[in-house]
Amino acid sequence: MDIMHTMITPLALMGIMGGIFGVLLAIASIVFRVHQDERIGKIRAALPGANCGGCGYPGCDGYASGVVNDGAPVNKCSVGGSKVSEIIASIMGVEAGASVPLRAFVKCKGTCEASPRQLIYEGINDCKSAAVIPGGSPNSCPFGCIGLGTCVSVCQFGALSMGSDGLPKVDVSKCVGCGACVEHCPKGVITLVPATADVIVACNSHWKGPAVKSVCSAGCIGCTLCAKKCPKEAIDIVNDLAVINQDKCVKCGICAKVCPAKCINVGEKVTVMEKSA
Repeated sequence: MDIMHTMITPLALMGIMGGIFGVLLAIASIVFRVHQDERIGKIRAALPGANCGGCGYPGCDGYASGVVNDGAPVNKCSVGGSKVSEIIASIMGVEAGASVPLRAFVKCKGTCEASPRQLIYEGINDCKSAAVIPGGSPNSCPFGCIGLGTCVSVCQFGALSMGSDGLPKVDVSKCVGCGACVEHCPKGVITLVPATADVIVACNSHWKGPAVKSVCSAGCIGCTLCAKKCPKEAIDIVNDLAVINQDKCVKCGICAKVCPAKCINVGEKVTVMEKSA
């Protein structure tokens, strides 16, 4: 009997204490419960769930919370586009505002032919790894695309592929402008441009003309011809590299015609014209 009493008493005490602690925890969970704004759930439900990070937040959950708690813009979801922006704006009771679709653009025409590789790289098949090898990257041009396809591997939408010329190609019909490729390019060769941009400088070099010519036949040499011939003064030379102001550009294509290096890309909708008198 003494043995039974010795065993039952501690068990009973533990049961009573467990019950008391359980009640206390239940009360605490109610008293200290953090009430989540219901708008976060509604916004999360409206988002496409790509979790691409293009909005600047760690996934769709982070962006939904950011809109409600941090005042993040309602039109930052590049995957969802204007339709999702309008839904989020409606939930938040604000105006959606203008949402300019973006697309990835490769600022390099340094193919294996135009810019011969100076080294044979046999390391990890990753651009970031190749960029830090002793002596520089395999490219002759230190500003050019390394060509190992890291951007292709990080694109969740299949919008990038490696071309036979050693450069990545962007399928604009699939690109949502999430910026993952931009983030993972160690040379900053890929950038986001307005989807309507049809005249863009495809070069990333900031060297002066002679130095550029020594490593790439398709690089911008900063000759200023494009800027001088542009009828709308939409081109500036910044650090020896031509930069086109898309707000001023009328897509006449004159700059591409006069560029001696032919490093200015024009879209299919652009008709290259002579400068009017």
